[in-house]
Amino acid sequence: MSRELVKASRVRISELTASTELYLGVHIAAPGLTFDISCFGLDAEERLSDDRYFVFFNQPASPEQSIRLLGAQGGDSESFAVALPAVPEAVHKLALTATIDGDGQMSQVASGYVRIVAGGTEVGRYSFTGAEFSTERAVMLADVYRRGGEWRFAAVGQGFDGGLRALLENFGGEALEDEPAEAAPTSAGAPAAPAASVPQQAPPPPAAVPAPQQSPDATLLAVPVPVPVPVPAAPAAPPAPYPDATLLAVPVPPAAGPPAPSLPPQPAGVRISLTKYAELTKYSDAAAGQDWVKQNDKLVRVSLTKGRDVLALQGSMVAYQGKADFAHEGSGMLRTLVGNLTGQQLKLMRITGEGQVFLADEACDLHVVRLEGDSFCVGSDRVLAFEAGLEHEVRRIEGEGLPNGGFFTLQFSGHGTVVVKTNGTPVVLPVTPTPETYVDVQALVAWSRGSQVITTAPVRIRRSAYAGHAAESYSLQFRGAPGNFVVVQPFEV
Repeated sequence: MSRELVKASRVRISELTASTELYLGVHIAAPGLTFDISCFGLDAEERLSDDRYFVFFNQPASPEQSIRLLGAQGGDSESFAVALPAVPEAVHKLALTATIDGDGQMSQVASGYVRIVAGGTEVGRYSFTGAEFSTERAVMLADVYRRGGEWRFAAVGQGFDGGLRALLENFGGEALEDEPAEAAPTSAGAPAAPAASVPQQAPPPPAAVPAPQQSPDATLLAVPVPVPVPVPAAPAAPPAPYPDATLLAVPVPPAAGPPAPSLPPQPAGVRISLTKYAELTKYSDAAAGQDWVKQNDKLVRVSLTKGRDVLALQGSMVAYQGKADFAHEGSGMLRTLVGNLTGQQLKLMRITGEGQVFLADEACDLHVVRLEGDSFCVGSDRVLAFEAGLEHEVRRIEGEGLPNGGFFTLQFSGHGTVVVKTNGTPVVLPVTPTPETYVDVQALVAWSRGSQVITTAPVRIRRSAYAGHAAESYSLQFRGAPGNFVVVQPFEV
């Protein structure tokens, strides 16, 4: 029988159940509102001394897995699994909180509860309504805490005026916006913290897609890469601003300022042999007026301008011209933690300056995607670079059986460019209400924001598998209104 708890009541866990493996379910009904529900692991001073024990959408488990985010299930808006014996001694309290994602007030809550389940049976429940609050945008729901050598449960129900940022700072955490760190002169290989963001869970609007008459991959392959026609070098050409202009015989306009030092003459055979690999400079017809230019299928060049930063995968710089600074992309508490436990960490560097930077990653195929006020989602391991001005946030698709319990993606919105990498030539599949489209999670690259993603049950495949191989494949189901799409690559990890 479940024990009904009232606000401010406290009870020993041992009075509710002999089990130390708990399920904590949270439900909040508030039409038009969405909530971020989190668990803070606090020390004896009730401070978040270790940010790895801030368990929320972007960090689904503590290091030793004693606190795990399970997601919405069984009628609960969010749920957690807590193994009390495995919680480190330094963690004295687990504080369950809920914050409104966007505009709204806690007084709009129709009903809510926190319930304790042990061995599949509900043993305790604390219920509340919006009448207990007014203009608050967050609430401290309940605490599971140590006292006198045993664990206890407290029904808190305390409103909080600020949002998730203020709540985090209340517990001693830092909520810093990403700022460019001190520039490392030209080094791009040093480790940096991952970039992440607090989840935004509002229902996504449909995304714009290519017109039907375009080829399936028109969304990705937006920049043509023509082969330059060899041009014989003029006998008295002015000095060129690019070092390979003399070698590759690419005509450029005269450079302003003092003349550049002349290079020694090269044999005509070298010029002719390498002309087909010439850089597509900003003076080339194919690159005129473009900041992002594919030099070939594996290499892209971005032109930097003052005040327009670029975020790129660490180690992706292969060359640059002019002035470019590479700095670790800083991260605050709310924009970190992704990949610490999942292996899907995205390490970024911020590139600033005035010049041209060439980017690549292990000879992957690169695709320049231009957003014009629309949005789409990309697997976190499929992103090479993007303009810092784009709105971007980390989202997690959960599902039992998925690698590491979930799949992380970056959702981009606004006006700007994203460079997506694939292994091989991708294909763009339409997403419609029926029939549904199923995609292997390891072959998934990107999809339109308006597509609904559902984790399917494992499908057992009969095949000649090596010893110990489970021969199972986990896939994602995509549904949506006509005009949505999903992009897959001909490669599985």
